[in-house]
Amino acid sequence: MVDSILAPGEKIHVIHRRRFDQEPHRHFVGVVNDYREGVLRMTGHVYAVDTTTYQFIRRPEQRTRVVSVVSGEVIVNVIPSSVDLSKITYRQEGSAVRVSDGSDWHLDISEVGWR
Repeated sequence: MVDSILAPGEKIHVIHRRRFDQEPHRHFVGVVNDYREGVLRMTGHVYAVDTTTYQFIRRPEQRTRVVSVVSGEVIVNVIPSSVDLSKITYRQEGSAVRVSDGSDWHLDISEVGWR
């Protein structure tokens, strides 16, 4: 039996749901510190859309955040341990947004376009 759906050290990509069209797109890429009873503690970087260039920009400061995974406010993607988090970039590819570290791995997040 699995003790936890998310384990410390796992790499994750978190999409914060927007409530309004004008609300900025915010994503978080980092590592699970702890997960208990639907609450996730994670450390990593925030990525937000620059509304003048429509590009995701990584905020330089590392942050630790606590979010409720069961709230419906976030979508959590578990990413492979081989992904280099320091090399994460976002690109528009057709109607999809593609997250990649430049390796063979990528994550298409077409359900949340950035404009």
